[in-house]
Amino acid sequence: MADNHQDNLNVSVINEPEVGAGMISFVIPAHNESELIERTISHIISAVKSLDKPYEIIVVNDDSSDDTTEIAERCGARVVSVCLRRISAVRNAGAKEARGNTLVFVDADTMLPAETLSAAMSSLASGTIGGGAAIHFDCKVPWWAGVLGWLWNVMAPRKLWAAGCFIFVKREAFESVGGFDESYYVGEELVLSLALKRVGRFVILQTPVITSGRKTISHGLWATTRVFLQLMWHGHKAMKRPDGLEYWYDRSKKKTTRKTFLLCIPYIC
Repeated sequence: MADNHQDNLNVSVINEPEVGAGMISFVIPAHNESELIERTISHIISAVKSLDKPYEIIVVNDDSSDDTTEIAERCGARVVSVCLRRISAVRNAGAKEARGNTLVFVDADTMLPAETLSAAMSSLASGTIGGGAAIHFDCKVPWWAGVLGWLWNVMAPRKLWAAGCFIFVKREAFESVGGFDESYYVGEELVLSLALKRVGRFVILQTPVITSGRKTISHGLWATTRVFLQLMWHGHKAMKRPDGLEYWYDRSKKKTTRKTFLLCIPYIC
């Protein structure tokens, strides 16, 4: 990572603005993300430096066995260590540690462009309480994954569903709905989206974030189909138990050797 990125982050942390002083808190849940965490932090720093706002980056290290903590700290992030293995609770743990009055949840495999962060902050300034963004993949994914991504970007603005890889929200609104519902192992971002749109204006930005397509490559069509059919058949009950959710909680041992690059085919938002 470039030295100026490190310097920018350290200044923000050392100044330690009080909660509510216009600070943005970026919360990154992470479990064994040593391969991508530096990339994620670097993009956040690049995106936020043009806003002239104090900020902090919190990495919530959830029982990692790799170098996630060391890399995140070297990049200047504040690391909170937990052993929860439930993404809703991990996100909430980061929010509890956050000092800012604006919370931005970014997954450890997601790149946040400056244009998307700027659009999110402008949206909050205009009176929204929060929102999400369209998603693009960071690699060439299988055709069926591209179709699913396209469908998501069509449906999300209509249903006001925020993808879990990027959610921005005013702290007051987040706390008023109780944060992420910790009874959910998956789908907690959709539950939060529904709760937030009941208390204020919630939006889905057309400017995208760039998120990893690794699961679609490592798990394949049939594993992906099976887990989504399971969720559709059993509904909320399936989302509230860890059984059968290895798709999210245990990565396939199949190695991906494809070099990642930005998907060239644009999604329709």
